[in-house]
Amino acid sequence: MNQSTNLFNTGDRTTVLLLAALCLAWILPGLVGHELWKPDEAHNSGVISHIIHSGDWIVPTLAGEPFMEKPPLYYATAALFGKTFSFALPLHDAVRLSTGFFMAITLLLTGLTGRELWGKGYGCIAVLTLIGCLGLLVRAHEMITDVSLLTGFAIAIYGFSLGQRRAMLGGFWLGTGTGVGFLSKGLLAPGIIGVTALLLPLLFRDWRNKNYAVNLAVASAAVLPWLVIWPVLLYLRSPDLFMEWFWINNLGRFFGFTHLGPSNGHWHYFEILPWFAWPALPIALWTLWHDGRTSLKRPETQLALTLFLVMLTVLSMASDAREVYALPMLLPLSLLAAPGVATLRRGAASALNWFSITTFGVFAGLLWFFWFALVTGHPAERAEHLRELQPGYIPAFEPLHFTIALLATIAWLIIVFRVRSLPRNPRGLVSWAAGITMIWGIIMTLWLPWIDAGMSYRSMISSLQRALPAQHECISSSNLGESQRGVLEFYAHIHTQRTEITKHAECNLLLVQGSPNDPPPPHSPEWRKIWEGNRPGDKMERYRLFQRTP
Repeated sequence: MNQSTNLFNTGDRTTVLLLAALCLAWILPGLVGHELWKPDEAHNSGVISHIIHSGDWIVPTLAGEPFMEKPPLYYATAALFGKTFSFALPLHDAVRLSTGFFMAITLLLTGLTGRELWGKGYGCIAVLTLIGCLGLLVRAHEMITDVSLLTGFAIAIYGFSLGQRRAMLGGFWLGTGTGVGFLSKGLLAPGIIGVTALLLPLLFRDWRNKNYAVNLAVASAAVLPWLVIWPVLLYLRSPDLFMEWFWINNLGRFFGFTHLGPSNGHWHYFEILPWFAWPALPIALWTLWHDGRTSLKRPETQLALTLFLVMLTVLSMASDAREVYALPMLLPLSLLAAPGVATLRRGAASALNWFSITTFGVFAGLLWFFWFALVTGHPAERAEHLRELQPGYIPAFEPLHFTIALLATIAWLIIVFRVRSLPRNPRGLVSWAAGITMIWGIIMTLWLPWIDAGMSYRSMISSLQRALPAQHECISSSNLGESQRGVLEFYAHIHTQRTEITKHAECNLLLVQGSPNDPPPPHSPEWRKIWEGNRPGDKMERYRLFQRTP
């Protein structure tokens, strides 16, 4: 193995423990201490709340209506975490711990895969590369099904890599990972993994062997329960809901004939990957460039490159396009980048190291400076501007937040001074991963109350609850989004009857979502407005509650 990777020899227990500590420092901030954030956390919370209170995980339900976008694995896991840890944490924090659970598995399997593909030390490099990816940072701490999908892909890739050496065990993990991906977001994971499994032996001779055939056979058996049990139970419950999930929310979203999701064009992922996959993408490209044609003769490169290209092609063909859908592509890129770190030129390795130290040092200094201004009011001009951005924020010194942020900064400074004793090539990667972890820790402690003041719906919903008449039959809603319906259920157990699908609901209350500049709704004189509100500082959304008068 290249001398540059000796630092990451997995036989060194201290190195493994330090990496584990860094991963925990990266995973934990942001999981607790803040309310539900729009858009994804908000509507997912409603589905999770339904499972917690009803025990029904077969039909995902949002605010009393079937919500068939995704299978129930993440929702059910989050509900289990909520029931288990709600004695010690607020429910919204307890359910979000499931994201940390899935991310811990993802990082562990990425490390094992890197070691299996490239040898000792490279698993640590793959993990450092992955946690350094800019696109992963925020999404890996949200209450979203894409996190468990990412875990499914990580498990499946490990099954691919292990299959060449231990075919049956690798097949088990390949099938299990495919099943986890399927029960997270539907047919996407089985489709991508299935196409990759077929292309490898078609394109490369190294994959045309008995071990690989056994690997796929065992994987087919291992994935079968995941693919069958929930869909069968759903079909037995309601054939219509099964078809809504299978036809509309899988095939319809992909081919675009249902027009449900956001469309950003087929070049969307080519546009975002340069920043989204930094620093994995440029190092992965260097791996291919440095090794030239010989790189394609290695099964390890064949696996990572084929999987990435299949992901990129499938996602680019889909009608829907969002940056969060690109998360799985970070896995093969990080694995492909691992051997490239050891071969970086001296100038490139040094540039990455100094760029990391300078960038995160300046960023940390600015965060501390503006936080000081926000809390103390000095300098007044900066403090006033920040408070205008979040009018719902009340400045307060949080000793625990301050202590954690200070420790994160001190730990980063220690790493900066100690990194000079490491082999040259991994220095930049260590500095980048440590720097991004420090910045995330500062933001999710010092700045969390300020961010949460403008992101949370809790204060608005509390105001709405106080305005509700003591006696009311039901609440109709107009133009109310999925996120808003989700938080209403999670925080207040309020289900509205949407006028979009329930035309003749006889409710004496009507909740309308719009903008501040919307004209008064053209209701008859029998309706009068009894409440109006919005999230603090939100200039885009406005909510109005009307009551029917006799």
